[in-house]
Amino acid sequence: MSYRVVHYINQFFANVGGEEMAHIAPELREGKVGPGLAFETQWKGEAVIVNTIVCGDSYFAEHEKEAKEQILAWVKEINPDLFIAGPAFNAGRYGYACANIALEVQTVLDIPVLTGMYKENPGADMKDKILIVETANSAAGMRKAAPTMAKLAMKLMKGEELAASCVDGYLPNGIRRNFFEKERGAKRAVKMLLAKLNDQPFVTEFPMPDFDRVEPGKAIADMSKATVALCTSGGIVPKGNPDHIESSSASHYGEYDIEGVETLTAEGWATAHGGYDPVYANDEPNRVLPVDVLRQMEKEGKIGKLHRYFYTTVGNGTAVASSKAFAAEYAQKLLRDGVHAVIMTST
Repeated sequence: MSYRVVHYINQFFANVGGEEMAHIAPELREGKVGPGLAFETQWKGEAVIVNTIVCGDSYFAEHEKEAKEQILAWVKEINPDLFIAGPAFNAGRYGYACANIALEVQTVLDIPVLTGMYKENPGADMKDKILIVETANSAAGMRKAAPTMAKLAMKLMKGEELAASCVDGYLPNGIRRNFFEKERGAKRAVKMLLAKLNDQPFVTEFPMPDFDRVEPGKAIADMSKATVALCTSGGIVPKGNPDHIESSSASHYGEYDIEGVETLTAEGWATAHGGYDPVYANDEPNRVLPVDVLRQMEKEGKIGKLHRYFYTTVGNGTAVASSKAFAAEYAQKLLRDGVHAVIMTST
């Protein structure tokens, strides 16, 4: 008898469409769809995907409560041996959805769950709560991800004890698992040292936290002559969100001209952010992007001038790697335009 699996995927991997179809509500389909074939090929008949749940990334981000309720109801009725989601690779909203719905299934229904994604995906922050297999940062890594996920899935369905994360391929979750090394510690340490001295690859047995440190810039001597720019992760955009910046796990940023704009009005501006109550920001967009205050400072001579462009994105669930890439790109524009200082506002 084969184990029964329910698989969760987004609209892209279900071949429904790309971003233009990210709004679709959850759908329940029979059998395998898309990457499910890769899993079944690895299982060789020991497990089958009885149902696939398809949900648009934007729908999940904007209707998380409703999406969870519907998906939980389906999974409860099917009562599978395993719930598997993704893999999401480095797709931020997809990773967030995979991790959160997997946690819900595990917590509420007590069914084993598994997902996979790139280590910098926002969903990977939940690696201490659910099992997440580490994947490449794009779908090109599917060939490598499928065997690892399928093997670990089979372990979960059979109730076998997991090995260490470095053996079974999941992201470290804080649980240490003891095993015996073939060589004593001193010998391994010397080998690592020699490899490091000779610029050869090696893997430390005690990885240190990777903290991103930014050196503060030099103080501006005379702000009355400085050009100041505004940037925000609070999602302020022209009314209607013309560049379709996502409400969660943003894939891009916007550049907007405020030359001659004295204040941001509710008629012309709004927030695209899906991580906080938008009412107050939409009512008074200057609360998030203080154009009115900077214009007043400009008139009073406290700053030289407010830069004509501002840069905006949504910080909600957006990958750190993506945020860095956005900033690196528009920072060059700010430098080119002679901007001396930037005020970055959040929510």
